[in-house]
Amino acid sequence: MNIFRLCGDMSHLFSIIVLLLRLRVARNAQGISVRTHELFLVVFITRYLDLFTNFYSLYNSVMKIVYIGSTAMIVYTIKYQEPIKSTYDKSQDAFLHWKFGAAPCFALAFVTHLIGSGIKDFTLMELLWTFSIYLEAIAILPQLIVLQRYREVENLTGNYIFFMGAYRGLYILNW
Repeated sequence: MNIFRLCGDMSHLFSIIVLLLRLRVARNAQGISVRTHELFLVVFITRYLDLFTNFYSLYNSVMKIVYIGSTAMIVYTIKYQEPIKSTYDKSQDAFLHWKFGAAPCFALAFVTHLIGSGIKDFTLMELLWTFSIYLEAIAILPQLIVLQRYREVENLTGNYIFFMGAYRGLYILNW
């Protein structure tokens, strides 16, 4: 593993910690998009299905479990835990993420995977991995739209966005 991947993983982990801390301390979900986290949860579940079939390293397996578990916890906290649930403003988080995010990404993944591998070598795991790559590229859009609508960004929310951006930037350097 190279330093960029490690720093990217730590930046992503830190962004999750910052967001969970923000939810616990502020006890509200104002300015947070649950739709972004629903998309990220789909990204991690579809990308890390190999958790059940391949073992790469303990670090790799633990990070996959942490990403899935913490993202699920964020979604659960915002949607179902009071008083946070009652502060989540659905009208501000109105991006139709399944219709304009997940569905087009899946269609694009299907077409590119079919063209790239053909019908003979078509595999569901590779299709879902490709889908997760496309979906991750746009998963932050609902959060950016919410921030634009609120106009004011709390420090911890801004830090969360910064560390998510750092995570993506460091992963680009990893490739």
